[in-house]
Amino acid sequence: MTSGSRILRLIQQWLIPSSGKLFLLRSRGKEYQLSRALPTLHVKAGSFKCFQRSIHSTTGEVVDNDYAFVHHIGSKVKPLEKLETIGAFQKLPMVMPSADILSSALRKARNIAATKGIANIAKRERNKGAKQLDALMKELAVPLRVYIESFPKKWSLHPYERSLIQLTFGDGSYEEVLKRVDDLRKKLLSVGKQHASFCAQSLSKREAEERLKEGLKKLEEVFELEKIAVDNLLNVAKTLRAMPVVDLQTPTLCLVGAPNVGKSSLVRILSTGKPEVCNYPFTTRGILMGHIALNYENYQVTDTPGLLRRHDDDRNNLELLTLAVLEHLPTAILYVHDLTGECGISSADQFIIYKDIKGRFGDRLWLDVVSKSDLRQEPTDGILNDYVDDDIGRYQKFGPDGAIWVSVQTEAGISELKSRVKALLTSQKARIRKGNCSHAELEG
Repeated sequence: MTSGSRILRLIQQWLIPSSGKLFLLRSRGKEYQLSRALPTLHVKAGSFKCFQRSIHSTTGEVVDNDYAFVHHIGSKVKPLEKLETIGAFQKLPMVMPSADILSSALRKARNIAATKGIANIAKRERNKGAKQLDALMKELAVPLRVYIESFPKKWSLHPYERSLIQLTFGDGSYEEVLKRVDDLRKKLLSVGKQHASFCAQSLSKREAEERLKEGLKKLEEVFELEKIAVDNLLNVAKTLRAMPVVDLQTPTLCLVGAPNVGKSSLVRILSTGKPEVCNYPFTTRGILMGHIALNYENYQVTDTPGLLRRHDDDRNNLELLTLAVLEHLPTAILYVHDLTGECGISSADQFIIYKDIKGRFGDRLWLDVVSKSDLRQEPTDGILNDYVDDDIGRYQKFGPDGAIWVSVQTEAGISELKSRVKALLTSQKARIRKGNCSHAELEG
C-alpha cells in the first residue's frame, strides 16, 4: 500500500473537527497535523496525489501536551521551534571575559606552524601567516557564535522569563546586546579572511611576515574596539543565571501586599527563604524564593515587592515584577494586610489595592492574613480618609472576611497560619496534578 493511500484511508476513518481546530493523524510514527477542516472527505484516488502534496507533514516530540511543530494545509508556514519551559536561564553558557578570549586566541594562533613539507621559504612563511590569521579569527569568532546560538531567543522563553528580561534590562536591551556580539563576530570574520588572503598572496618571506603582523594587529584592534559587547553579555548571563528558579509543577505560595506590611517576615517563618527585613518600603528588591517541606514533599514560597495604589502604567519595575509572577505562574496567593498604620500605606489605600488584585486573580487559591496584630488599635475617625465608605470602614476595623490575624513578635496566629498554608498548598498540588489550572497559567 502506498504512503498516499495509507494517509487517505486514515483520513476517511476520522471525523474532521470544526474549522480552526487542530487535527492529528499518525502513521508509522509520523504525525500529520492539520489546522482546518477539509471541505469534503470524498477524495478520488486519482486526485489524491495532488491533495497529498498540499499536506505538510513533520515529526516532533509531544511536550507538555503540545506539539513542537505546527503545519497548515496548503500553506508555507515554517515549523515552530519548541517553546522553552522555565529554567532557560540556568542553561546559559559560561561567557568568558573579553580579555581572556583575546589572550587565549593570540596564544593559540602564535603556536600555529606552517604545513610540513614546504621547502620554499617564502611559501612556508605565507602558509604559516595565513594559518595563524585564520586561527586567530576562528578563536575569536567561534566563541561568539556559540554564545549567540546558546542564548535563547526572547520570544521562545516562558512569558514569566520574558517579563524578567524586560523588567531587568529594559525593552530591547537583551536583543541589542546579542546583536552587538553578532556584529563583532561578523566583523572579525570579514577582517580575518581579508588579511589571511593578503598574507597567502605574499611574494616574499618579508612581505608575508609584514602582512601577518598587520593582520594580527588589525584583528586585535577590531576585537578591542567592540569588546564591551562581550563583557555586557557576560553581565547579562550572570544576572539571568542568578534569577530564582521556579518549578511549574511544584505548588507555589506567593506573598502579595503593599510595601512594608510584613511579607518578608512571614516568608522567614514559613520557609527557608531569608529576605531582608527592615522597617521601610520596598525592602524586597526582587523575587525571593524559599521552600517548605511538608510530609516529605517540597513546596515553593515566593516573596514579592510591594504594590502601591496606582495604575499599571505608573508602576515601577518592582511592582511590575510582582504582577508578572501573578500573571504567568500558577501560584496560590497569601495576601498580607497591615491595619496598624505602621507600613506607611493607609488602610483605605490597601483596601483599594486588595480589591484590584483580588478582582484580577480571584480564581487562584487564596488566603488573607492581617499582620502585626500585637500593634493593632481600634481605628478612630481621624484615620479614615475621603475614600472611606462602608466597605472600607469594615475593612479597617475587621480586615477581610476570613482573614487570619497573626503577630511575628508574639507568635499569635502563627500555628493556625502554618496549618492553613499547608492545606492551601495541598490543594494547589491537587489542582496542578488534575490539570485544573487555567490555560493562561500553564501556557502564559
